[in-house]
Amino acid sequence: MTDRTDSMTWLFVLIAACLPARAGAPGEATSDDRRVLTGREALGDWTTDAPGVRRKITLDDLAQPYETRSANNFPSVVRRPDGAWPRAPQGFQVSEFATGLRNPRKIVTAPNGDLFVAESYPGRIKVLRDADGDGKSETTATFATGLALPFGIAFYPPGPQPTHVYIGNTNSVVRFAYQQGDTQARGKAEVLVANIPSGREQVGGGGHWTRDLEFSQDGKTLFVSVGSRSNVSDDRSETRRADILAFDPDGKNERVYAWGLRNAVGLAIHPRTGQLWASVNERDLLGDHLVPDYVTHVAEGGFYGWPWYYLGGHQDPRHKGKHPELKDKVIVPDVLIQSHSASLCMTFYTGEQFPKEYRLDAFAAEHGSWNRTRRTGYKVIRIPMKDGKATGEYEDFLAGFVTPEGNVWGRPVGVAVAKDGALLVSDDGANTIWRVSFIGH
Repeated sequence: MTDRTDSMTWLFVLIAACLPARAGAPGEATSDDRRVLTGREALGDWTTDAPGVRRKITLDDLAQPYETRSANNFPSVVRRPDGAWPRAPQGFQVSEFATGLRNPRKIVTAPNGDLFVAESYPGRIKVLRDADGDGKSETTATFATGLALPFGIAFYPPGPQPTHVYIGNTNSVVRFAYQQGDTQARGKAEVLVANIPSGREQVGGGGHWTRDLEFSQDGKTLFVSVGSRSNVSDDRSETRRADILAFDPDGKNERVYAWGLRNAVGLAIHPRTGQLWASVNERDLLGDHLVPDYVTHVAEGGFYGWPWYYLGGHQDPRHKGKHPELKDKVIVPDVLIQSHSASLCMTFYTGEQFPKEYRLDAFAAEHGSWNRTRRTGYKVIRIPMKDGKATGEYEDFLAGFVTPEGNVWGRPVGVAVAKDGALLVSDDGANTIWRVSFIGH
């Protein structure tokens, strides 16, 4: 079942999504829709995605639990078809920064411009370097191996001269000594936090396994995201999970910074305000349009509802009557995203290559749905910001990862700003790092 727009809007977005890129400019889109889709129109699916399409989902648009059946619609991931290419708004060009990777997930740009990549399933961190500035990686080095589903990467202290690289394993936080330009770790990993609740059965845990890392602007606090073990359980297995933990840089003085976030996969610090932000996966099995994923600033001590409530005081029917004292304490997130999109990493645009209106906007990677009759996600979205606050809407920025038949060839995971101001996107479907550059209107 597909949410219908008016006929003209539907026709536009369908054509825009399916048009091939112009010859000589792979990935450059040819149209840009500035109209903001609202209400039921905003819910859409992959056939309504196109660069420039804007959506705003509000609490008034929420479906009722079980309004539709809960779908089991995992994507068929296929090889990239001939001619298929990610599509960006007009004026932008998409190229391959690096190919032939294996399960590239989180990506972070080092102060000197090197790109650090977590290849999570192989358990290693790689360093990619564009040595001649042509927008492609000429050298690839393995920085560290033998890690346990590494994901988060953070340089410490924040700033131009870090002394360490921190890595978020699924069950620990470790760090390596680092000097500018290092492509191999200096010695063994130093374990700072050894008892993070783990994910994936092969390392003694289960459930959500990604552990993102971020430092506060002053470098005094290390944030670690820990997703839930289950979809919506509240038993003991969820202890120290579904939250964002905070530590001193040496891994001591653990505290809960915020809780009730089912899976805050991506963390980022706003460059101007210093606020912590998160990209969050919400729960499943309530129907096609519940519960919207979200991107939000994170309030210290804030409660975001999971598992008893969602998006304010909406009680999950599977926990009916539980914890009424928490109902009025649930924080409503800043930006609601199409349900089941699987919002992963996020970043703020700090470069100067893109047009001025993109400065300090947020970008988030939507890995794609499985619990939805009509697919959604499989794109990178832009979240407009004004004075450090989200406007509440978001824009499809990079799309085109789904075939006309509904199969999937690309799945965005990580987003990072390159030293030259291009946007880099990791894709663990095509095992590629994409580069999005602005070439002019």
